[in-house]
Amino acid sequence: MHPAQPVSSADRDTIPKGLLRGMAALVAVALMLTTYAVVTDRPHEGIPAPAAVTAERMIILKGGDAQSVSVLNPDGTLLVDLPHGGFVTVVQSSLAFSRSRHDIDPTLPVRLVEYANGRLAIEDPSIGWSVELYAFGSDNEAAFRKLLPN
Repeated sequence: MHPAQPVSSADRDTIPKGLLRGMAALVAVALMLTTYAVVTDRPHEGIPAPAAVTAERMIILKGGDAQSVSVLNPDGTLLVDLPHGGFVTVVQSSLAFSRSRHDIDPTLPVRLVEYANGRLAIEDPSIGWSVELYAFGSDNEAAFRKLLPN
């Protein structure tokens, strides 16, 4: 019977060569695919199709605490107060973070837009930020759809 060889700390901390080769191959394949797409001028796949605007409203999303958000008209009057804003609070937080990175006033209005092809989006022209709300499920989309004018 042979005694077990002690494992050195250097061997425990080493990434297996096969795994490193696999990671390098993954990076190489990703670069080749990206280069091919750029060189052949392949059209973008994830861009929504253009459509006519069927409804829109300018709104201000004003964050409260971690769960609340107020939705205001551009003149500052309250449209709706959401003490448990859920997804609306998530979107407001994301917008506030993006605007803070660009040093933009967080109280500027954003555009809530419904398109003829069923898309619902919030667009911030001041920083080129937008969120396709239909992509987050029907319940989350409905939270914003209620804010559109009738």
